[in-house]
Amino acid sequence: MKIIPLKEGNFSASRTKDFTLLTPENKDTAKGIRMSVQPFLVITENDYILLDAGIGWKTPEGRTMVSQILEKENVKPEQITKLLLSHLHKDHIDGSIRTTENGFEAVFPNAEIFIQKREFDYAMENIGNPSFDFNTLEKLVSLPNITWMNEDKGRITDEISYEVVGGHTPFMQVFWIREHNETVFYGADDLPQESYLKYHLAYKSDDDGRKAMELRLKWQKEAVENRWKILLYHDLDKAVIQM
Repeated sequence: MKIIPLKEGNFSASRTKDFTLLTPENKDTAKGIRMSVQPFLVITENDYILLDAGIGWKTPEGRTMVSQILEKENVKPEQITKLLLSHLHKDHIDGSIRTTENGFEAVFPNAEIFIQKREFDYAMENIGNPSFDFNTLEKLVSLPNITWMNEDKGRITDEISYEVVGGHTPFMQVFWIREHNETVFYGADDLPQESYLKYHLAYKSDDDGRKAMELRLKWQKEAVENRWKILLYHDLDKAVIQM
């Protein structure tokens, strides 16, 4: 199993969920919550699995950071077989589609896209919430290769399992990928940074901060016992930690 972090950069996020790239010029003055945006590509014998899609951040030359990293790794977007979405906030889905002269298209055209149906329903009940990009979301769910998920937990393949856990959003889901006695765990925004394992806090930015905190304590114990590799979507400095 190969893990490739697709880091778009470190950002400050305002209360209205506008993202500003942190640079040497503004890193000391930028206001807002500081976080990375860092999807992951996990390559197994059977699949090229993308865990969330980022925000589609572009370089001054107009190329996305994700496309540049994939190119360096000799991976083509067409090779991605599965896109697993933990939840539908803009910084997790905006990199899934791009605008074209004829409208829009999937960035990963051959990927089966897995979306939790109750998470989508929750988003649509919160029109106007700045955490969601409803324009992108509407286009995303119109793609032909969507698989709607309705169960609380289950398996996507023999290697990929999921569970709807809530916490950050009411129906956020997390994923495990297991192959050859190796386990990769993606806790998305319930476990976005390593510091969340050091300071046991209930965060106000979560829908249910106490539940997210309790989940982290449970996962931390299981991760140590089973030597999980944990993927950190929003950590400023780290991508993967081995427990």
